[in-house]
Amino acid sequence: MIELLDYIKGMNIKLGIITNGFGRFQMNNIKGLKIDHYFDEILISEIEGVRKPNIEIFMRALKRLGIEPHEAIFIGDHPVNDVEASIKAGMIGIWKEDDFFERPSNEYRSIKNLIEIKDILASISK
Repeated sequence: MIELLDYIKGMNIKLGIITNGFGRFQMNNIKGLKIDHYFDEILISEIEGVRKPNIEIFMRALKRLGIEPHEAIFIGDHPVNDVEASIKAGMIGIWKEDDFFERPSNEYRSIKNLIEIKDILASISK
């Protein structure tokens, strides 16, 4: 994950996290992974007062990052809360495949491993 985050930051791409959960708990997890400094914005549902799949939380992230929906890629493991919701917000939604969830009936772009994001970014930046 660190290799990927270094790669993305090296491309001068803004990064954000949108997560459902309790503020202090989620932030402690992010800090525990020692990745908080990579992100320009971190939105946690308890603090924001709105949860995924409500597109409002996606719109807040976009506004804070200063980017338009079509400029954003959102990668998540939940087919509805992450992928469908981000697509409804106008973003490119990508499903990080997770055996916990049944494969969605909609045909999303998907990845099996986060390192695949490098290939996606390379194809977009051409």
